Amino acid sequence: MRTERDAAGRRRTLHGVALNVTVDLGAFAVIVPCGIPDKPVVSMASLGLMVEPAVVEEYLGVELGARLGGGEHVARVERADHAASTASEERPLLRRLRQAGVDPGAGVALRARKPSWLRVEASMGRDYQSLRTLTEDLRLVTVCEEAGCPNIFECWSSGTATFMVNGDRCTRNCGFCLIDTRKPLALDPSEPTRVAEAVVRLGLRHAVVTCVARDDLDDGGAGAIGATVRAIRAASPATSVEVLISDFQGRESSLDLVLDAAPDVVNHNIETVARLQRAARPSAGYLRSLTVLARAARAGFTTKSGMMVGLGESVDEVDETMADLAAVGVSIVTIGQYLRPTERHLPVARWWEPEEFEDLVVRGQRHGLSHVQASPLTRSSYHAREALATATPVRLGRP
Repeated sequence: MRTERDAAGRRRTLHGVALNVTVDLGAFAVIVPCGIPDKPVVSMASLGLMVEPAVVEEYLGVELGARLGGGEHVARVERADHAASTASEERPLLRRLRQAGVDPGAGVALRARKPSWLRVEASMGRDYQSLRTLTEDLRLVTVCEEAGCPNIFECWSSGTATFMVNGDRCTRNCGFCLIDTRKPLALDPSEPTRVAEAVVRLGLRHAVVTCVARDDLDDGGAGAIGATVRAIRAASPATSVEVLISDFQGRESSLDLVLDAAPDVVNHNIETVARLQRAARPSAGYLRSLTVLARAARAGFTTKSGMMVGLGESVDEVDETMADLAAVGVSIVTIGQYLRPTERHLPVARWWEPEEFEDLVVRGQRHGLSHVQASPLTRSSYHAREALATATPVRLGRP
């Protein structure tokens, strides 16, 4: 399904054909799909039909071609086959982007000069150096360094940082992320205590704890995140704690390990619009992310999500994503410009103008989001304490 505007400027929704095969249906518990309250969403698996999605895809394609095809259908298939063979020599990263409708070669050159609103002056003063010394002393990892955050100088100079737990190696290989993807090491049981000590030594009023994805662990690393929240609570009871978590491959039991530690904010990034999910993060999923957020909101937590723009999405797609986030109970949304870390990562399709980010704030507020932080340099944890102060948790219940 997608929304577009007709010749008169009116919005219209176009529906395609979709089958839920083995999808997690948790997100549908908090919405009324298609506005039909007495018709719940099901999947083939929930009806006892255990079939692989690839098999369903093949048979569905054949059947649609037979019923809707003819000569034009054959021509479309031939064009698609030609495009596929042309793209087959591309790296999977770029091939997935092209399949999503974005030309990888039509965007911003890797070494193109950034516009003025994206240039950040390096400021390595005393406060910055003190925090670096602290992280080295306590053997801590910060996402500020690992992900190449452009706000590191501003945040570190003001004494704030986002601590990354469960090591510094991620089991996923997202097309936008700079974090190390080598085989992860074993968890360090002393890490929660060391993070808590850093919070105390920094005198933080609001601590942000994020993580790498650890699909190699039975709980996805959720237990260690919960332990870190508890350690911070014990060491600094007045500090509010925000967690930025992975989707734990959709495992509700893993999410419960985090929720049981009672963080003040549960943050999970949707990252991009639905059309570009497979290109940007092939090991995750749009609906799965909405489900994680919906479950946290249903449990009464203030929920938060973030996304980047500049991968080839439209303004309407970003607007629809914010509407989806609001529908599952998200209170806070952050939106910033995607910056390409290296030539091995997804290209930047375009630079979004500052005025466009201002428009996104207005759009998000119209959808009922409590706080929308949108600017070229906004990242998930940017001004996190201020966002929490203005947000209110959404109470959900299926009508």
